[in-house]
Amino acid sequence: MSVIWVCGVDEAGRGPLVGAVVAGAVVLDPSQPIEGLKDSKKLSPARREYLYEQIIQKARAWGIGEASPTEIDEINILQATMLAMRRAIEDLSIRLGAWPDKALIDGNRCPELPIAAQAIIKGDCKEPAISAASILAKVTRDRQMQVLHELHPQYGFAQHMGYPTEAHFSALKQYGVCAEHRRSFSPVRKVLESIVS
Repeated sequence: MSVIWVCGVDEAGRGPLVGAVVAGAVVLDPSQPIEGLKDSKKLSPARREYLYEQIIQKARAWGIGEASPTEIDEINILQATMLAMRRAIEDLSIRLGAWPDKALIDGNRCPELPIAAQAIIKGDCKEPAISAASILAKVTRDRQMQVLHELHPQYGFAQHMGYPTEAHFSALKQYGVCAEHRRSFSPVRKVLESIVS
């Protein structure tokens, strides 16, 4: 009987106004359980970082995929999220040496894949492999925002991670749009339109 590999998949960064949308994919190893996996949003940053390292070390395979702000603007955030998820599974399959047998996707829809896939609403609370994927995606994206913060400290990305907060809105009004902003998102588009008019 061959082993059946099931990967969990989740994303981080659908809501922010800046940066990539990032997806994680994880096949857990039953012989190396990881304690404390849950939805990344319910964990402290320090706990996420700790679990991230545990996942990298102990998972049977893992992968990261992303879609850039340009891709988000070209195909919309939903399609870009599906693209990032597919890329994460492709990345995982390289480490696994084959496509997994099935993908469990957080949410209500699945990307187009050459394998069986099942969408699970609130999957990051129900399936440990999806929880692990959510942690990989969130930590990876948060690290990207720290780098972006160093490039553009005036926007405060390290504080709000690119989400549409009052501080982010006021920085957009004051400093305009940077290269990594998602131009198709309404608050960013309004700033660009105000410059044109």
